[in-house]
Amino acid sequence: MSVFDILTLFGGLALFLYGMRLMSGSLKESSSGALKRVMEKFTKNPFAGFLLGVLVTAVIQSSTATIVITSGLVAAGIIKARNSIGIIMGANVGTTVTGQIIRLIDLNGDSASWLQAFKPSTLAPVALIAGIILIMFVKFKNSNTIGSISMGFGILFTGLMTMTSAVNTLNESGVFEKLFTSFGSNPFLGYAAGAGVAFTLQSSSATVGILQALSTSGQLTFKAIYSILVGVYLGDCVTTAIVCSIGAKAEARRVGIINILFNIAKTILVFAGVAIAYHAGWLNAIWDKTITSGGIANTNTVFNLSCAILLFPLQMVFVNLAEKIVKDKPEDRSKYQDKLDALNPVFFSTPALAFRSCYDILMAMFGAAASNIKKAIGMLDKYDEKVMKTIRDEEDQVDIMADRVSSYLVMLSPHIKAEDHIKIMDQYYKVVTEFERLSDHSLNIAETAENLDRTGINFSEEGKREIKVLTELISEILEQTGQAFGKRDIEAARAIEPLEEVVDDLVGALRDNHLKRMREGRCNVLVDSDFANLMSDLERISDVCSNVGVATVARVDYERASQAHSYISTLHQGDDEEFNKAYSEAHSRYFAMLDAADEIQNNDDNEVHDKNGGT
Repeated sequence: MSVFDILTLFGGLALFLYGMRLMSGSLKESSSGALKRVMEKFTKNPFAGFLLGVLVTAVIQSSTATIVITSGLVAAGIIKARNSIGIIMGANVGTTVTGQIIRLIDLNGDSASWLQAFKPSTLAPVALIAGIILIMFVKFKNSNTIGSISMGFGILFTGLMTMTSAVNTLNESGVFEKLFTSFGSNPFLGYAAGAGVAFTLQSSSATVGILQALSTSGQLTFKAIYSILVGVYLGDCVTTAIVCSIGAKAEARRVGIINILFNIAKTILVFAGVAIAYHAGWLNAIWDKTITSGGIANTNTVFNLSCAILLFPLQMVFVNLAEKIVKDKPEDRSKYQDKLDALNPVFFSTPALAFRSCYDILMAMFGAAASNIKKAIGMLDKYDEKVMKTIRDEEDQVDIMADRVSSYLVMLSPHIKAEDHIKIMDQYYKVVTEFERLSDHSLNIAETAENLDRTGINFSEEGKREIKVLTELISEILEQTGQAFGKRDIEAARAIEPLEEVVDDLVGALRDNHLKRMREGRCNVLVDSDFANLMSDLERISDVCSNVGVATVARVDYERASQAHSYISTLHQGDDEEFNKAYSEAHSRYFAMLDAADEIQNNDDNEVHDKNGGT
């Protein structure tokens, strides 16, 4: 044995771990959005949750990721902790699929010719070649992701073969024989070793894979490995519980505790079962027999599946214990607290879920801002102190949400790699500021109404009717903005800009009419500053909505809309027939409403003139 043999072993281990992480990470990133939708749907039935946990973990190659995603959904209030137990049990079974894949190292030259295609020495180069072709030479929507999955698979098997080669060399030194003999004679030592390695590597699949690679030494027996496998279960679930607890509330932390309780019960069950079977003589045939990679994979699967079946009826016991261990803390919660809690760092490895949490907050921000604008406009006619307090409180909540989601996006950004996710990040960065501005303008309008009430003066009746025309247009723009962002509706997003242009025209007309009324003494000059502030806020609300529309268009037509100034300039230059038509129709409709408002005033003036005898 030389230092170079040890370096080869650890070099192979490094490749194996990196390959597993690359493959698992790419799978999670590409499927996280679909996984969330499926997990929301199937968690109400424990058996369906169990099957889902098996399937999801088999796909993304990580029980930790599955349980962490589940914890995040619990934190977001989408599912309850008591509904997560089925997924947790299924995830513990699903993680054994990785071992069944790794057992392919058992294939040898004596196998059937068609099986040779599944040998690691064949699969590794094929997967690497396919991966690099997809990454460098093929360009379609998910080519990089699929290529990374393939590369991870190839690197994993390359590392596995390197470790196997090093183990065969080191086996001659007798080190492994002494090590595994000690594990066989002292199961608690093996248990501690399995738990320690799994906790360090943060992966049960990786730990079992290493054990499978070491099995090529010919020194591993069933009595040496069963306790290591059971230790792996505890080490991995402790890591998962820690991840689930980061920045989480009580309900989300319970997911990690349930996983620990289940694995402790599994440990007791396996140790008791093996002891009974050994003393009954049922394990005599395999106890001291050399175990292969396939034997380790099968043992791992049998342990997990049988424990899941036996412990399945005790699901609520684990849930009740978790609720006693992690108690709810009494606290003052805002009505947006669940959405704020969903901004959880555990979603960073699955960006689609992180973006969903951001989306929910942004929609709450927009809804609060739009509602505040409506309330504030209503107070121009009749001021209400209670409504004013509601607007101020909601404005504070919008500010809090804006700060939280902005910080979350900053922390999330280093984890964003996929092109689609980059576009979403760009859009969310832009709209979080815009939605906060909408709320600011609603408060400004409310303060204008407050000032009018305090001074006891108001706009003329003609001015009020004209303002109503403008606020109806603002309401239409807000409706289109909510539709555009909320449903990623490109048609609604493109409809905003023509309406925003009409707002500018209306504001200009209303200002001219206001000045004329003041000159003729039909409007109190003391309301001029309030009128100017109101026009400015309404105009800026339309500008904000325009920015949101452009950001939404950019998610689909990135090249065209990423440069907002040139995009809008192109529309306003008259080269876009669709824009021209929409602008003309909206201009005609709202200026007809303005003319109707002015006609009402003319009729009123004529009636007054007639009553005064035509003077």
